[in-house]
Amino acid sequence: MTTIDAPSSIAGAAYIVAALLFIMSLAGLSKHETSRAGVGYGIAGMAIALVATVWATFAGAWGSPTVTLGAVLLVVAVIVGAAIGLWRARVVEMTGMPELIALLHSFVGLAAVLVGWNGALASPHLTGALLDIHHAEVFIGVFIGAVTFTGSIVAFLKLSARMSSAPLMLPGKNALNLGALVAFVALTVWYVITPELWLLVVVTALALALGWHLVASIGGGDMPVVISMLNSYSGWAAAAAGFLLNNDLLIVTGALVGSSGAYLSYIMCKAMNRSFISVIAGGFGIAAPTSSGEVEGETREITVEEAAEMLRDASSVIITPGYGMAVAQAQYPVAELTAKLRERGAEVRFGIHPVAGRLPGHMNVLLAEAKVPYDVVEEMDEINDDFAATAVVLVIGANDTVNPAAAEDPGSPIAGMPVLRVWEAGNVIVFKRSMAAGYAGVANPLFTRDNTRMLFGDAKQRVEDILKAL
Repeated sequence: MTTIDAPSSIAGAAYIVAALLFIMSLAGLSKHETSRAGVGYGIAGMAIALVATVWATFAGAWGSPTVTLGAVLLVVAVIVGAAIGLWRARVVEMTGMPELIALLHSFVGLAAVLVGWNGALASPHLTGALLDIHHAEVFIGVFIGAVTFTGSIVAFLKLSARMSSAPLMLPGKNALNLGALVAFVALTVWYVITPELWLLVVVTALALALGWHLVASIGGGDMPVVISMLNSYSGWAAAAAGFLLNNDLLIVTGALVGSSGAYLSYIMCKAMNRSFISVIAGGFGIAAPTSSGEVEGETREITVEEAAEMLRDASSVIITPGYGMAVAQAQYPVAELTAKLRERGAEVRFGIHPVAGRLPGHMNVLLAEAKVPYDVVEEMDEINDDFAATAVVLVIGANDTVNPAAAEDPGSPIAGMPVLRVWEAGNVIVFKRSMAAGYAGVANPLFTRDNTRMLFGDAKQRVEDILKAL
């Protein structure tokens, strides 16, 4: 008679439920209306996964000193991690979310490296082809994890302005990246044949350097793609750890994160007219920006009273938000302004660029937080043809995503990048603190167009002033 391992069976069933919840979470997060439910599914799935893992690990063997100590350490780790996660979630600003996510990706990469090293130092009871597969899993898992770790650290430093957003242009940088990949393949074959520990040390150092160089070579304008790309890397790192730990749920979850992150990166590259291969290869073929970031020509300012008068007479208004709106926390007065203009009979809509802000969906979350109706928030492809028939466009904190140089200047570092064609509207009011260039460091000739007026100052305060004037 075959003995059934009850704890493992129960855990296996729980893993299936958790995996289904993760899939439902991804589906829910694909739409604004169901995003809250999607987050709930993800939380529920992770809670079930944690409980099932503890159960499968220690049920039936409780009482052994080793098992008891392991259980205590695991519970302590869960409590400490949960406390830190809750604390960071409560205090982080929406403007700090991109760098926080990059930092969290680095933890996944580091975990994969540690799991890989543990798998190498342990003595698996395997022989023949299975042992060779184990060695390959260890080597590949450490490589992916190390690339994810240092790449995410560099992304965090760039997004938090602790490091220049300009791309690093080392001589022969593409040859360095390609050489590192060729060396990795050769070292993997060597390690499978002769699993010497020094080879693992070499590949760990190689991957750490490659991850740093890959992301450092990518400019600030492409950082939103880098975030989703690192999300994909962290997923594959988790899947690699799942193979080493023989954990089916970790493999499934890692594959879901890895594939969805890769697809999101591809979609964003298409939206920015960037080559997907170029970006994931560390800016292969992308030249460093040569623009000084200074605008040539004269700008024209507008007062709050003049802006209010212009909006009072407008029949149609489009608002294009950017990272500056998030920094100023201006989404609430912007939502109030939207409601007031609609009450006056004006058609008010929002035009959202796919990479507005520094995180996919950044602006959508801010507007939803301020209770802006979903039906007036439109993507770039849906609204771009309507600017020419629009009376007034409010550019609030956006810069690179409304830069006409992308469409009109073949020599611009962002040439070919699809942008919101706000300059086609009758009047454009640009809310900015100063004349500083955007995150990509590229000058924006929109500011000197004849139909553009600049409204300097804190975006939140300026919108509130307009509300009072109305």
